[in-house]
Amino acid sequence: MLPVITEETASTAFNEIFQDMPAWRKKMIHYIKDENPEINTAIIEAANKTDLDPKAVALGAYMTYLMIELASKDADAIMDCNE
Repeated sequence: MLPVITEETASTAFNEIFQDMPAWRKKMIHYIKDENPEINTAIIEAANKTDLDPKAVALGAYMTYLMIELASKDADAIMDCNE
């Protein structure tokens, strides 16, 4: 089950992403390539197989990945506090 992405989580992600979006996107390419190469390959394939701007498609996918990752960490922290 995916974690709930709160408004606070989304705001944290957006603040990080939009400070320098092109640099952030490049950083995420390398990060996801190391963390989860299968997802990185799927993102690149999806970006290249559409009529949309590939950089925009990748940005959306990387943004979603970051928000899910942040929300998962928040959920894990809450579970640790409850134990």
